[in-house]
Amino acid sequence: MKQSITTLDVQTHGQGLVEITQPVARWLAGQGVATGLLTVFCRHTSASLTIQENADPDVRTDLARFFKRLVPEDPALYEHTMEGPDDMPAHIRSALTGVQLSIPVDGGRMVLGTWQGLYLFEHRSRPHARQVVLHVIGE
Repeated sequence: MKQSITTLDVQTHGQGLVEITQPVARWLAGQGVATGLLTVFCRHTSASLTIQENADPDVRTDLARFFKRLVPEDPALYEHTMEGPDDMPAHIRSALTGVQLSIPVDGGRMVLGTWQGLYLFEHRSRPHARQVVLHVIGE
């Protein structure tokens, strides 16, 4: 059994989805694990991870718009407002989407569907430097 771990730095540009499929795939390819499990973990409470369609960018736009409607940035709705009007909504959006993904590995590659990609979902309004931990275990 082999294990490897690393941290991927991801720069965001404010709210929206940042595709991280290729940097994750490149790292995984160099780990010498043919069959196993990849864990992708976001080290933040105001950003999250998701697997989504990577063919049509309108999907990312629609998702971001939907979450803005679902969890509005209205300070009158929240107790926690000291970090700005986008902070508590960002925490809620992160709780709804999650900070960890488990992806099977076969043939040294992630087992993703044809149109699936990995995304860091930034929920804050301004750009952030985010960290995503990658851990693979297998043979």
